[in-house]
Amino acid sequence: MNTDYIKGVIVPILTPCDDDEKVDEAALRRQVDFVISGGLQGILAFGSNGEFYQIEEDEMKRGLKIIVDQASGRVPVYFGIGAINTRKCARLAKMAAANGAMGISILQPMFLKPTIEELFLHFKTIAEAVPDTPVLLYNNPGRAGYGISADFVDKLAHAVPNIVGMKDTSGDITLTEECVRRTRDVGFRVFGGKDTLLYASLCVGAVGGVCTSGNFMPEMIEEIYTKYMQGDLKGALEAQFRLNPVRLAMDCASFPVAAKDMANYRGQNIGKPYLPNLPTTDSTKAEKMKSAMAAAGLL
Repeated sequence: MNTDYIKGVIVPILTPCDDDEKVDEAALRRQVDFVISGGLQGILAFGSNGEFYQIEEDEMKRGLKIIVDQASGRVPVYFGIGAINTRKCARLAKMAAANGAMGISILQPMFLKPTIEELFLHFKTIAEAVPDTPVLLYNNPGRAGYGISADFVDKLAHAVPNIVGMKDTSGDITLTEECVRRTRDVGFRVFGGKDTLLYASLCVGAVGGVCTSGNFMPEMIEEIYTKYMQGDLKGALEAQFRLNPVRLAMDCASFPVAAKDMANYRGQNIGKPYLPNLPTTDSTKAEKMKSAMAAAGLL
């Protein structure tokens, strides 16, 4: 299975919706072009900041087809799965593979706290439903309520042929490094999941990052990766330092509102979040985000 293309900065693309909470096709097509023109190496449909937890299956299918069509082979498109039920996850994986996704990303089930045996069977069953499609694990303990250990990643990477990588959003660089170290014999592809730790993740062997900020400042997050790959470590670190204040300013607003707020501040007309979330109306929080963006030259 070729996994050479699984690398770089992948953006969990925002999902624009209209007043009826249907995918806004025109806005989504504009967003696809925006992130590709910003130099990013991949698009993840329906990741956490793509609000997968708000969207019905038929709309996911329609949105994926729009993204794949608009990307038109310029970058690989991945599909995020965050459902709890194993059967539903397998169904979504098959749908994604049938509609042009070049890989799928699977979040550990939220709300539940499965045993190691249950979690292993969950990932294995989904991966086996699409044996010819690369599968990436998505470790997000902050949202799922528990994490995936390096031992568990090691076991899956060596047991299931098409589980070929992961996104680690733990923020624990030791864990990221251990997942790289223990799986490098099978070419496992580890991505950092924290925008503020892209440089650090690359330093310990990650092949890239899945970065929310690519939605509204793709040129800034891409600079970190490009300079690092060119061997300009000092330049990459300085680029990371320039990005961090903007990314950290997002934390003053609620998840996942801030990413759409900042995209709209930059004039991308991405629309509102899905209810019950609302755009940030607190003027102090909004000004903090805008000030950080202005200082970085984004406004």
